Amino acid sequence: MLFAEVGQSLIDFISKLDPLKNIIAYPIMKFTLIHPVSGKLRYIRFIALFVAMAYISGCARIGKKEYQEGKTVYGNKAMVVSAHPEATRVGIEVLEKGGNAVDAMVAVHFALAVVYPAAGNLGGGGFMMYRQPSGEVVSLDFREKAPMAAYEEMYQDENGDIIDGLSLAGPMASGVPGSVDGMLTAHAKYGSLPLKTLLQPAYKLARGGFPITAKQANNYNRYRKTFIEHNRDSTVIPLVKLDGEWEEGELLVQKDLAATIKRIQKSGRDGFYKGKTAELLVAEMKAGNGIIELEDMAKYQAKWREPVTGKYRGATIYSMGPPSSGGIALMQLLKMSEHFSMGDLGFHSPETIHLMTEMERRVYADRAKHLGDADFWDVPKEELLDDRYITSRVKQINPTKATDSEEVLAMKLDYQESEETTHYSIVDANGHAVSVTTTINSGYGSKVFVSGAGFLMNNEMDDFSSKPGVPNVYGLLGGKANAIQPEKRMLSAMTPTIVEKDGKLKMVVGTPGGSTIITSVYQVVLNVLDHEMNMTDAVSAGRVHHQWKPNFIFPERDALDPTTKKALEKMGHQIKDRGSIGRVDAILVGADGQLEGAGDPRGDDWAAGF
Repeated sequence: MLFAEVGQSLIDFISKLDPLKNIIAYPIMKFTLIHPVSGKLRYIRFIALFVAMAYISGCARIGKKEYQEGKTVYGNKAMVVSAHPEATRVGIEVLEKGGNAVDAMVAVHFALAVVYPAAGNLGGGGFMMYRQPSGEVVSLDFREKAPMAAYEEMYQDENGDIIDGLSLAGPMASGVPGSVDGMLTAHAKYGSLPLKTLLQPAYKLARGGFPITAKQANNYNRYRKTFIEHNRDSTVIPLVKLDGEWEEGELLVQKDLAATIKRIQKSGRDGFYKGKTAELLVAEMKAGNGIIELEDMAKYQAKWREPVTGKYRGATIYSMGPPSSGGIALMQLLKMSEHFSMGDLGFHSPETIHLMTEMERRVYADRAKHLGDADFWDVPKEELLDDRYITSRVKQINPTKATDSEEVLAMKLDYQESEETTHYSIVDANGHAVSVTTTINSGYGSKVFVSGAGFLMNNEMDDFSSKPGVPNVYGLLGGKANAIQPEKRMLSAMTPTIVEKDGKLKMVVGTPGGSTIITSVYQVVLNVLDHEMNMTDAVSAGRVHHQWKPNFIFPERDALDPTTKKALEKMGHQIKDRGSIGRVDAILVGADGQLEGAGDPRGDDWAAGF
């Protein structure tokens, strides 16, 4: 009896260890300590007990945390930076156990779907940039798609006017989600650890709960009424606390989401795009006015795309191509910047802010007219990045006077995002690097939880141009290039980026921020390459934004001093202060190979490395 009691205690201890460590010890211990034995087997089990105890001791020693974590972390081998401490820990622990950057990406992505529901997701989509040690860079598009029943005027009334809010909240705002297929597609090609193992941390976090942060508690309380308004049954909304308000440190348990993750562990892609989860999703859509069908789910496929590539200050930039506008827009900004001595002009000097603004207003004008899903629209990538065109745009800039945005037109040819996205950056011990930006669009997406499945749906349909000339939730304008069509992917500003210098990895960078994503990544690259900042300072520095229309410079509060603002206004600029811009999570590789991971101080973002 004593053996059985001791044995059960040891088994309970083993069960808390990682699955990779207890897969052998657990059955041995259970057999040798719990099952009754007689005769010579009594002596044999003493030997088995000694061996098992030694193994457990080794497991506990191996399981000891070796990594460092915080807002800023330095490491010599590997690094993970994400929007939430729990997700970052999941990723770095995968790397500690020998997983590669893609393994860590999958684990982080599913963990974020649990611990960061404002943007981490199963019901959304995004983009991945992946650099191998050989220097080869590939990109994967797992952006959401318009359902097959979608049509160009679906958000307009009989008079052709936009129906307020229809593309932003409720089932009709959702596109077909791509996140799960994207992760599984990347893992099938580049992953090394079993998918079931990589999803287990997310399953545990959902099933057992995790302590929420102060920012999350405030958010969940603030959105309580909105969640109840847009869902049929408030008792199935995990973020709604029915007996009072959320407080920092309380456990958020999501058993329906855990069951959804378990189905993916068991059946892979079919555990989400077919069977019970798909049926629950479609039922949720049909209960409202949504148009996603089972066929939409079954047909969805992520797509490998050619990265946008260019040079800046001797560095090579790799970023995402259409349907992301980020790569082309970022390269336009950087190519224009090479015409000026940005570093000599100084960080946040009036001259620097003026030039950045003038470049940005021209780039966003081009974005509005020419960028969309390349499978449906002939995107003029070469023309937009042509050196002669870039030079012609630079020549339009008056170094001492602002241009009226009404006078800035998109390039003429011979033919006719909430800021609650999230980004994570990963580098593994063998030099593989991953830059991923993913979203459900505005904070908490469409605000609709899939009943019985526990995850939020996106409101990405608002990223289409619902009507030419009418801005979306971020004030971004669009035209025919981004008009709604069945199975088309909506235009995005997401800009996951990888930078190399002298043939070696230099930076992994990206951010949430809707329309400010492009300018945030642009400024971080400039901060490092022109203003010679380390990554912590580059990420923490104040940011400014301009997007052609509306015709304002939007600085973060306190980003510009009063003297600089007065100088810019004298040039003819209009300035409107705003809240924080983006939450950059980035990694910098120093000249000595040391990694610096920087989590943005604007959020709960967290780095970990060893």
